[in-house]
Amino acid sequence: MALNTVSSDRLSTNVKTSNLGTELKKKVGQNKNIIINGAMKVAQRGTSSTSTGHQTVDRFGLSTNGVDEAPTQAQVDVASGTTPYTLGFRKALKITNGNQTGGAGTGDRVVIYSDYEAQDIANSGWNYVSASSYITLSFWVKSSVAQNFYFRLQTADGTAQNYVMETGSLSADTWTKITKTIPGNSNLQFDNNVNQGLSILWTMFRGTDTTGSLSLNTWAAYSSSTRTPNNTSTWYTTNDATFEITGVQLEVGSVATDFEHRSYGDELRRCQRYFFKLGLVTNAFMFSGIVAGSQNEARVLGQFPVPMRANPSLTYNNLSFDSEVSGSYESVNAIHAADLNSDFGGRIKFGITTTAASNGAPGHIYPTDAAGYLQGDSEL
Repeated sequence: MALNTVSSDRLSTNVKTSNLGTELKKKVGQNKNIIINGAMKVAQRGTSSTSTGHQTVDRFGLSTNGVDEAPTQAQVDVASGTTPYTLGFRKALKITNGNQTGGAGTGDRVVIYSDYEAQDIANSGWNYVSASSYITLSFWVKSSVAQNFYFRLQTADGTAQNYVMETGSLSADTWTKITKTIPGNSNLQFDNNVNQGLSILWTMFRGTDTTGSLSLNTWAAYSSSTRTPNNTSTWYTTNDATFEITGVQLEVGSVATDFEHRSYGDELRRCQRYFFKLGLVTNAFMFSGIVAGSQNEARVLGQFPVPMRANPSLTYNNLSFDSEVSGSYESVNAIHAADLNSDFGGRIKFGITTTAASNGAPGHIYPTDAAGYLQGDSEL
């Protein structure tokens, strides 16, 4: 049976005591938290955006549909004096609703999501096909509107499965810790690969096109037409309503232990497996010792910050090639993705515009100005 605990802006003392000592001993040390960037520290792409997808806090994205005004996603500060702050949380992901003048449409949605590799679940130590083996999801949440919200797990391998939970009625503008213990199930499958295996989704609102009659706290086959029970629409129809989340932890076992605080550098490296951004500093060399293969081409053999999950898609802005032989400065005009090789940290071929560099001439790639960057995206 699942254990569900909710505590409002204070530490919860309602924990499962059976085998507590044994489970806590198992969790001494690091790497118990499967979630990456659960404390919302890292935001490589930026700190505020009205676009969807991964735009601010790393590893967490926003999905919307049918909105009249785009919600804003942002990395924000946790206010001092609150319980999350005293527990070491300084950042949160905040969604600010737009003005949904058309009301709650049947196809409308605002959803936060976070995706994880199948191999990370398969190798976590959770016996996910056993109903007597558990994982525990915990997080802190705050809504400016007092209401109940649904959130869920969704698997990808085999026959996709869905596990829906609820926060219970949240008090407005109050940080609340949510803890849910989730059993395994014989229908679950997680392949040992780098592809998407598990998603966690927090729903601010879904219209009736994708909601309906659904049991909570139990695994069931995923249905795209019934993802959660019917949603309360108060948050969605309130202009500038906010929803904040931090301290997300997913761990093996039936007890929620203290959050695993990792250093910024550690979390950044974990995030860079899925996304990196280089540059943003004028004239700072990004890749040196580059050899021009012809008058309009150069090959760059460099390394991404960490080996990535898969070959990333590369985008760039305002990059230049500096030829040491001719002293010319020419704009980079293409990146040939066919030459990428993430297994070796990243083999990149840049096509450049230059008429001065002779075959074999060395040079450098650097940002032309403070808006110059190279970024790679390997998100699930």
